[in-house]
Amino acid sequence: MTRWQRLASPGSWSWLGFAYAAFAFYLLSPLAIVVVMSLKDGPFMGFPINAWTTKWYASAMADREFLEALFLSIWIAAVSTVAATIIGIWAAVALADRRMIAVSTFFALVCLPIVVPGVVQAISLRIFTRTLGIEQGALAIVLAHTIHAVPFVALMVLTRLQAMPRNLTDAARDLGADGFVAFVRVTLPFLRPALVGGTIFAMLTSFDDFVRSTFLGGYSPTLPVLIYQRIHRGLSPEIAAISAMVLVITVALGLYAERTTRRMR
Repeated sequence: MTRWQRLASPGSWSWLGFAYAAFAFYLLSPLAIVVVMSLKDGPFMGFPINAWTTKWYASAMADREFLEALFLSIWIAAVSTVAATIIGIWAAVALADRRMIAVSTFFALVCLPIVVPGVVQAISLRIFTRTLGIEQGALAIVLAHTIHAVPFVALMVLTRLQAMPRNLTDAARDLGADGFVAFVRVTLPFLRPALVGGTIFAMLTSFDDFVRSTFLGGYSPTLPVLIYQRIHRGLSPEIAAISAMVLVITVALGLYAERTTRRMR
């Protein structure tokens, strides 16, 4: 019996199923504990749980500091995602052009932000923004998040762009469309699945960023920075409630991106 035949046998699939279930439990159990702790009726997180309550969610929604950090994170994520999408589309189109000189070098530059360690990138961006005279705050964070999100958008758009039949744009040009009209009316609709996935992933990456937001942030913290600051005061179930709400939003956006991308394709 060959190795593939052994893997295809019913016994091997049962072991694979057990391994998948164990791996899923390993990944999801910390998240499940956070959700459980957000429902504990007590001043601190921990077992045992004697009573259950949802007051921590109401307390979080009434927390002005939390709401300000949440709206700031959403604003930064939205602005940086729009900027990263525009730059990422341009970079993908440039990389797909076979006439471009030094394509490999440009591809390496586009992918550089996801290769450089986050701490090194945050320090270099802080020095760069100070050199430009940009104060620490939302604008500096937007710049950092845009640079970090461009590779994700560019790679997803480039993959989709390389699968696009060239006769589509050629047909549009034969019908009288110039390069810009052909790009807007033919290429962009074809890239829509990659754009949806890339923009949502870039938004989630910005919303969840901690290192760059810490180095470049001002007096108004983003949501990850605020959660980190409150951990030092004690592990309150309110922190778990905030984390649980962020988790639900993140999972919902991820599932929406996956479903929308699959349906468009």
